[in-house]
Amino acid sequence: MMLTLSEIINASDAEIIKNYDSDSDYSISTDTRTITQNDIYLPLKGESFDGENFIKNALDKGVKGYFTTDKKKIYDNADFILYVKDTKEAYLKITNYYKNKIKPYTIAITGSSGKTTVKEMMYCVFKNNGKTVKSVLNHNNEIGLCQTLSALEKDTKYLIVEMGMRGFGEIELLSKYAQPDIAVIVNSGSAHIGRLGSLLNIAKAKFEIAKYLNTEGVLIAHDNKLIKQINDNKHKTIYFSLEDSNLEIIEMTSESCKFNYKGHQYFLNVAGEHNIQNSLSVIEAGLFEGLTPEIIAKGLKEFSPIEKRWDVQNVCGFNIINDSYNSNPESVKAAINTFLSYTPSPKVLVLGDMGELGLNEEEYHIQTGDFIENYDCDYVLTLGKLAQLINPKNKNTEHFNTVSELTCFMKEHLPKGSNILLKASRFMKFEEIIEELKR
Repeated sequence: MMLTLSEIINASDAEIIKNYDSDSDYSISTDTRTITQNDIYLPLKGESFDGENFIKNALDKGVKGYFTTDKKKIYDNADFILYVKDTKEAYLKITNYYKNKIKPYTIAITGSSGKTTVKEMMYCVFKNNGKTVKSVLNHNNEIGLCQTLSALEKDTKYLIVEMGMRGFGEIELLSKYAQPDIAVIVNSGSAHIGRLGSLLNIAKAKFEIAKYLNTEGVLIAHDNKLIKQINDNKHKTIYFSLEDSNLEIIEMTSESCKFNYKGHQYFLNVAGEHNIQNSLSVIEAGLFEGLTPEIIAKGLKEFSPIEKRWDVQNVCGFNIINDSYNSNPESVKAAINTFLSYTPSPKVLVLGDMGELGLNEEEYHIQTGDFIENYDCDYVLTLGKLAQLINPKNKNTEHFNTVSELTCFMKEHLPKGSNILLKASRFMKFEEIIEELKR
């Protein structure tokens, strides 16, 4: 992103404290570790850091100017100094201005689970129809949005942004500065219910993605009764679900699936009905934008699972599916259903705590155990304070307090060739299980 100093000042509504510049072109940097002479330093603030403490570091590296929220913070060796009340808001305004210069067709995605998977599927599809920029990894907050918008190039045709949230107003803010042409609600479940208090509140927070949707755009949403309840119908809406009469699942294995949708066949290199459901939102987005089913099918076939999301590995003779990027009651049941329905024996569940579930967190874990009772399973191994409540009847269940205890049991008691599913919230760090097994 390169803008003239005048554009940056006007876009950010900055007050000029000092200016000796002849309106050169600049980028924005928020990190003095990677800053260059062609950057303007924009110091961000957080609960445990204040970027304004590093203004001198930026100037020492040759930058010509900086933003500040303190009119008294003056350094004589700066060519220009710009004052704003809020540097994060200034960052959002500048990058939004730049986006509006490029004018990419914008797709915004949110959901209680699966949004990163859908973003990656969407990217695989749309890149076959023009230059496409996407949110990096799971950079789905305000700063992540700014970084994504900054990465746009003049010939960018499509922009795909992921939007996360933990409370009200967060997705609305992202929608305001992304201004999507297509807004996708992958699903609305119980993730973050501990913060928002109810499923209805979660649905309302997800629906904020449509607040600044292009009037000629479309909302593509999972066929969820709460989303339908709060939909103000101000925009065209397309609902998708596994119950759609246009959907026919042809083949399902533990690593792939094939299905027909609206008269065309699609193939995914990832298992699970939930991933078929995820892909339906991508298909609908592609069709709305005018992509052919052939282009969409090609892109979906190119998609491969990302790290810790149904990542299949062979470790110490075990076939391990690592799906431990995150976990909530809906996603853990979807993963268990896929794994136990389409994986050959011996099959082993390794389950950890689910986070941010509020007052009913114990009940959600107990219900997971009840859910497992409906399937054939050789072992259920649990790790974590809450996970020990996952105790299905008539199943070989063992609980462990440490990763070492768990992996020792696996090596000593599980036969080689066992198929193992790892599922837990990210804070459980289940990747350490694989690392310990390798050691």
